[in-house]
Amino acid sequence: MAELSGARRPPLISASPLLRMAPPSARHVLRAAPEALLAAGEALELSLSMPLCRASVHGSRAALWLGPDERLLLGDDASAADTSSRLAQALAGQPHALVDVSHRQLGLTLAGAHASVVLAAGCPLDLDPQAFPVGMCTRTVLAKAEIVLWRIADDGFHLEVWRSFAAYVSAVIAEAARELALPD
Repeated sequence: MAELSGARRPPLISASPLLRMAPPSARHVLRAAPEALLAAGEALELSLSMPLCRASVHGSRAALWLGPDERLLLGDDASAADTSSRLAQALAGQPHALVDVSHRQLGLTLAGAHASVVLAAGCPLDLDPQAFPVGMCTRTVLAKAEIVLWRIADDGFHLEVWRSFAAYVSAVIAEAARELALPD
């Protein structure tokens, strides 16, 4: 019987000049009432009271609004323990749920003049900058995979995808780029 390795292999990402794997990140999902979100934001030096479907960024940390009581917290890979520790102290005695999802999902960056056109091939959202401006984020689908989509620039998006769907999502993006015959 083959021995399982503790090291996790990155998923195979289809070749596309528009798509790159984002650097490894610490990821937490925090669910809490508004008062607890305020305390958590102070502990992380990051506003968690952002408008609907918006992201908040401070330094290497980001918080994405996923629901009235739910935030996806992103930070550099080494910050997972620090985030957990800060939140445990700030939220002691307050009802909340904090789950480290760092190993469940990964980030992809889609950037270039045609990024929104490629996404539109499999995503039902209106990605026009007027409808989906920089800083906006939401859960949605890309073809048949659930993703979290965050517009990080006029011509750039950050996608959070479950690790098991990363190869599929990247193949959908690569195929859309080929079908649209987009220039590199």
